[in-house]
Amino acid sequence: MNLLIATHNQAKLKELQLGLRPLEKQGIKFVSLNDLKITSQPEETGKTFCENSLIKAKYYGDLTSLPTIADDGGLIIPYLNNEPGIKSRRWPGVEASDEKLINFTLGHLRGVLGVKRTAYLQTCITFFNPNTKQIFQQTEKIKGHIAEKPSGKATNGYPFRALFIVDKFNKYYDELSKKEHEIINHRLKAIGKLINML
Repeated sequence: MNLLIATHNQAKLKELQLGLRPLEKQGIKFVSLNDLKITSQPEETGKTFCENSLIKAKYYGDLTSLPTIADDGGLIIPYLNNEPGIKSRRWPGVEASDEKLINFTLGHLRGVLGVKRTAYLQTCITFFNPNTKQIFQQTEKIKGHIAEKPSGKATNGYPFRALFIVDKFNKYYDELSKKEHEIINHRLKAIGKLINML
């Protein structure tokens, strides 16, 4: 059986493949959008991460007739009315580069101190089977705060990790060790719960 991992983000693809690896033992093979040469994208009209995640899973599932995994997530800063939220990549009003998003975030929090810099990284992962119409969803989040300057070790494709200090370790997300990253990784946790449901 083939399972489509529906993302154009290569960093996210690798992370999802890692979390889904236990399914390989059950004879499930992972297929990517690149493998199928799919470049189209649905219009993300949802008001929450889970709504957008479902839109993507249904779009690509119906397009390929394959069971599909899709996710949506981003940064939530309560002080900024939970922005950027679902607008994370398009927060400035356009599809922004990693560098622009980092600078845009710091600009919004210039002069803001203490607990007002509290933030969360949140994800919602959706499984959709177009043949049976089954839908499963799981959400997870990580608590932290926004640093006053970016780390020196940004991860391409994940701009907010260069600003996000994980409270559990008091370290930039980008500077976590492999073990620390696995302990707090919200995407891997959500996938683990989703696999149990499947």
